[in-house]
Amino acid sequence: MPINIPDDLPAGATLESENIFVMREGRASAQDIRPMKILILNLMPTKIDTEIQILRLLSNTPLQIDVSLLQTATHDSKNTSQEYLDKFYYTFDEVKDSKFDGMIITGAPVESIGFEEVDYWKELCAIMDWSLKNVNSTLHICWGAQAGLYHHYKVPKYPLDKKISGVFCHTINVRDEPLIRGFDDAFNMPHSRHTEVRAVDINRNPRLHIIAESKMAGVGIVTSEKGGQVFVTGHSEYDPGTLAYEYDRDTKKGLGPCVPENYFPCDDPEKDPPMSWRAHATLLFTNWLNYYVYQRTPYDIDTIGADDKW
Repeated sequence: MPINIPDDLPAGATLESENIFVMREGRASAQDIRPMKILILNLMPTKIDTEIQILRLLSNTPLQIDVSLLQTATHDSKNTSQEYLDKFYYTFDEVKDSKFDGMIITGAPVESIGFEEVDYWKELCAIMDWSLKNVNSTLHICWGAQAGLYHHYKVPKYPLDKKISGVFCHTINVRDEPLIRGFDDAFNMPHSRHTEVRAVDINRNPRLHIIAESKMAGVGIVTSEKGGQVFVTGHSEYDPGTLAYEYDRDTKKGLGPCVPENYFPCDDPEKDPPMSWRAHATLLFTNWLNYYVYQRTPYDIDTIGADDKW
């Protein structure tokens, strides 16, 4: 089944060129079906790229997905025009009276400063609090995962001596976890961050479970006790060239970045990196949609939040 997006969202053309079934809102409105309502809080500066990456992974499911994009009203975007945001994105005030089957909170390039110093932190906290009673399951990515763990569970983040950048092997800790059903014993996931959360802090909270981790990159995937919240510290949604783009960008800025680990063939930035994480990334999002959204959400979406699942 398709993902339902606005008729003229630019990401739609890219997805259709990849043979991904996209249903425009006009056609979707004519179907008598209850789609899964997914809200994406896009905190990344490269909005369109992130939209494509996430929508691509949401498309590999038999479910029909109705996607809404959310922005923070308390932050002025430097990379995306206000006209684009006004046309395709909602503000929190516009959605706070609605219920959603699932929500995704992306990463953001603000990890080097304290949470409370982020200009939209108070608004983000309000959104995360709202999600507890108005969203069936929330998937947090990278800095979004760190922010969610800190806000909901007081799990701190720690600065790293050097940026973690590359593609790292992860192993599974909990075999009967539906989120990683069908995964191989080891799987790859890209990471790109200057800070980390630590297993010792997460393990102090009995409501949190570390599902997968990496010897090199640390904690990989965390779930709350009943799956209402999922925290992924890496970027499984990244395209093959995203880390290369970040490396080139930082090199041009004179930041002297290290070559991403386990990424370029022979660690040569002139060579095209292979894609070694797409299958598990697709399965991760598909499992989240199936087991934590579709299987657990009520048919009457207005009853979401009636039970405490966290």
